[in-house]
Amino acid sequence: MHVEDRQRHRPGQHYLIRLRAPDDYTAQRSYSLASDDDDPLVEFLVERLPGGEVSEFLADVAEVGDVLELRGPIGRWFSWDTRTPALCLVGGTGVVPAVAMTRTARRLGRPDLVRVVAVGRGPDDLPYADELDRAGATLAFTRQSVGERPAGPPTREEVAALLDGVEVAFVCGSSRFAAFAEGLLTEAGLSPDAIRVERFGVTG
Repeated sequence: MHVEDRQRHRPGQHYLIRLRAPDDYTAQRSYSLASDDDDPLVEFLVERLPGGEVSEFLADVAEVGDVLELRGPIGRWFSWDTRTPALCLVGGTGVVPAVAMTRTARRLGRPDLVRVVAVGRGPDDLPYADELDRAGATLAFTRQSVGERPAGPPTREEVAALLDGVEVAFVCGSSRFAAFAEGLLTEAGLSPDAIRVERFGVTG
């Protein structure tokens, strides 16, 4: 998406996309940025939700050339400063901020600064699974075994093995996943003060 007068953004930030009907009724949703700040366009992942006012419009109606109302970038607390060693523990569509962080780290020539554990039901259900796999992420599929890893959520041992040198952790996913991920990180030895959480749920 092309954004006029675009401001620079940090990985982890989001935009607010607002739709406006002819009668001036509005509906808006927040979407995390998947793109690196140096990318020529901004990239969002839109999950089409049945009955979702904004997602159904963006998926089924919006066309190239349409003009949308945007506000952003938003959010400084849940953003990576591009210098601090970080771990992302993300689930489902919550992988998007981790994608932006890994892309930025790769551009900076410091892919070692960002480690990712991404959780989904299976490879076909996890957005950006192939890209994250190529970036060296740990992929944990709860309903499908892949390679030598059996099906199941990430374990404390898997997470603890990635925490050496990590100073901040980013958790993004559903409320249920976020609660699980926070508990797992603290069990693995990370201070709660080092954990930043962005959770989402169904809106109606």
